[in-house]
Amino acid sequence: MRGLGTLINTLAILLGGLLGNLTGKLFKEEQLSSLSKTCGIGVLFIAIAGAMEGMLKIDQGNLISSKAMLIVLCLILGTILGELFHIEEGFETFGEWLKKKTGNRKDTQFVDAFVTASLTVCIGAMAIVGSLQDGLTGNYSTLAVKSVLDFVIIAVMASSLGKGATFSCIPVFLLEGGITLLAQLISPLMSELAISYISLVGSILIFCVGINLVWRKTIKVANMLPAILFAMIAAYLPWGF
Repeated sequence: MRGLGTLINTLAILLGGLLGNLTGKLFKEEQLSSLSKTCGIGVLFIAIAGAMEGMLKIDQGNLISSKAMLIVLCLILGTILGELFHIEEGFETFGEWLKKKTGNRKDTQFVDAFVTASLTVCIGAMAIVGSLQDGLTGNYSTLAVKSVLDFVIIAVMASSLGKGATFSCIPVFLLEGGITLLAQLISPLMSELAISYISLVGSILIFCVGINLVWRKTIKVANMLPAILFAMIAAYLPWGF
């Protein structure tokens, strides 16, 4: 059944959020703050591992780094586009709407939790590759693995940041469901190199999410999202990175 992977991932995030909301009530405020920072550190290392996998390689027995220019250009161009279109503001506006519609007007962390959690579970190659596999062949194994990871991440985020993290299931459902439905059209663009570049730049964005978790919100990560589009475009340029 095509689309089953998206449903599993959405349900896993929803259940993780519900579990986190229940367990979060058992902790004191300072304990929740520590838990949030711990989650951020975990996200940072996940992002570092993904970035290093894309940047480092062994050449004649020597470990060398590459693709620095790709990262810089994609981030700069992506941020310019994101700032022009106010993507972060759009996320926050939707978060405020959800906050009111779900009866959480008094939750001061709701919007930040929603935006942070949404970016964490939506950015990355697993969401794209898994959705393409699901849409083309019905193979949802990649999204199933992602679901387990997202369940744990959202459970921790919901316990430390609040209910807003639970609603990250909405953008995940829309993103993965959309890619699954359009898989036949999108798949020709998703070459191995394009996916590699997307994964690398996506890891950098996830790293920025981790920074926001550890040091409170300092970076408008949503405004950097177009960097992923530029990463895909870069894969088709006549020169390499």
